[in-house]
Amino acid sequence: MAVYDIRSISQVGTSEPFELQIARGQIPGHSFVHRQGRVPAMSQNQTGTVWDVNDTLYPWSAWDTAGTIAVARASASDAGKNVIIRGLDADYNPITEIITLTAASGNTSTNTYTRLDFIQMNGTAENVGAITVTKGATTVGSIAAGVGQSLMGVYTVPAGYTAYIPHGSMTIREGADATGSFYYRIPGGRFLIGHTFEVASSEYNYAFSVPFRVPEKSDIDVRATVRSNNALVTAAYDIILIKEQGPL
Repeated sequence: MAVYDIRSISQVGTSEPFELQIARGQIPGHSFVHRQGRVPAMSQNQTGTVWDVNDTLYPWSAWDTAGTIAVARASASDAGKNVIIRGLDADYNPITEIITLTAASGNTSTNTYTRLDFIQMNGTAENVGAITVTKGATTVGSIAAGVGQSLMGVYTVPAGYTAYIPHGSMTIREGADATGSFYYRIPGGRFLIGHTFEVASSEYNYAFSVPFRVPEKSDIDVRATVRSNNALVTAAYDIILIKEQGPL
């Protein structure tokens, strides 16, 4: 019987694809983020962020000051389940905590957040009802019933890192069409359109010939203006995060 020894190029050669080296943790200071968002049913002639809430631009103004957040459950069946919260602290450094859904009215975080990055059910159990994250009276994150995680097309670059975006995509349901826009905002500035495009009854893909650069503490927001009623829209983009070196 023949014996096959299958090895990675990095074990037997001198080079390996750059992207694979990042995925394998072989390049210090480099990491990969895949961002994906979905809006269930955007109404006709409405513009909104591609996230878990229909017909709504992401409420960035809720983060004008750092503060605690509250996590609430819609179903009693989710009582006692745990939710993982990932975000950024007041200095834009990544923080994580686990919140147990005990109070029907919502459980308050221990950490203070200046941005919310991602929400996910912890463990094997999915959420029966919707999970909502609020800051003050404003919804800043959500998990749809049965989905198990947030799907937000927004992202904020952590302190000390620069984001490089090599690729982005958007889809829309059959028979619908929309204008998609990739917005970004550097600290102290306003949202600018970094890339705009049309998508109709299909998938739009774009590979930047030179990766799009987004500095630390900048916000990213993918939006869609839908021309057909109740259109399900998704968006995704890849990020290579590179940790910036301090002064030598």
